[in-house]
Amino acid sequence: MKIETYISQLLYRYQCITVPGFGAFLTEIQSAKLNESTNSFFPPKKTIAFNSLLKNNDGLLANHIAQAENTSYGFAVSSIAFEVLNWKKTLEEFGVLSLKNIGDIRLNADQNMVFTPSDNTNYLPTSFGLSPFVSPLVKREIFEKKLEEIEEEETITLHEAEAVVKSSRSYLRYAAIFVLGLGITGSIGYPLYENQIASQTILVETSVQKKVQHKIQEATFFIQNPIPAAVTDSANTDAASLKTMPYHIMAGAFRSQENAKKEYDQLIKDGYKARMLGEDKNGLFPVVYGSYATMSEAQNAQKEIQKAENPAAWILIESL
Repeated sequence: MKIETYISQLLYRYQCITVPGFGAFLTEIQSAKLNESTNSFFPPKKTIAFNSLLKNNDGLLANHIAQAENTSYGFAVSSIAFEVLNWKKTLEEFGVLSLKNIGDIRLNADQNMVFTPSDNTNYLPTSFGLSPFVSPLVKREIFEKKLEEIEEEETITLHEAEAVVKSSRSYLRYAAIFVLGLGITGSIGYPLYENQIASQTILVETSVQKKVQHKIQEATFFIQNPIPAAVTDSANTDAASLKTMPYHIMAGAFRSQENAKKEYDQLIKDGYKARMLGEDKNGLFPVVYGSYATMSEAQNAQKEIQKAENPAAWILIESL
């Protein structure tokens, strides 16, 4: 039986998958990365590590195999033990053990197992469908040149508007000189030309104003409208996460509810905010040291528990 297939399936859901008598595969979420030298973007993923000291059977792998193969729990445990013997034999003979979609395990000079994870599979469900990609360089010089051209055109247009305004003032000045010249001819002829002067002045002012307004409108509409700033609303992003506590630090999973209750009572006596999560689909009764709203809180508590109580304590992420 190739149990690495079932280990791969569990890596998508759990942080720790223990292979009894061999070791445990641990996962950790890694944020997205940018390689500036190559302009490469890498999505978030789960990194895999291996700890050969965690060998106790927690029932997770055996129950998963029993359910997938439609067989008994005892037969699944025996199959895992047989496969572990083959793994150890392969390491002794060839010095390397390759597990598909998981990684390679080698023996160093001190006969200790060294794990090299595989990069072929991303076990983070939220990154499904995402893959690394390379983005072309953004040539900023082209944008700078376009901005300079726009600024020059705006300057020329505004200068034209100023010139129109100046020319309108000269028209009015000539009209005033014309009126003054008619006044010099004497008070006798003034009433005869008064209406004519007024009508000519109105015509000149109207023509000038039309030209000024037309030029100013051209200058105004030539300037591009600024792009409105994007508005984001993140007021409700944290509200849902505070209502649930999906991160649990596992103390154990028991086939007997009575045994699970004993473990729960002992943890309460030891001062932990323990919980019983109820029977899962594998027929187990999980008991946790505590539940937390965020991964960071759970990781901090996990470190304290591993130091003081249980080095094999791991985090169960419950699907929301």
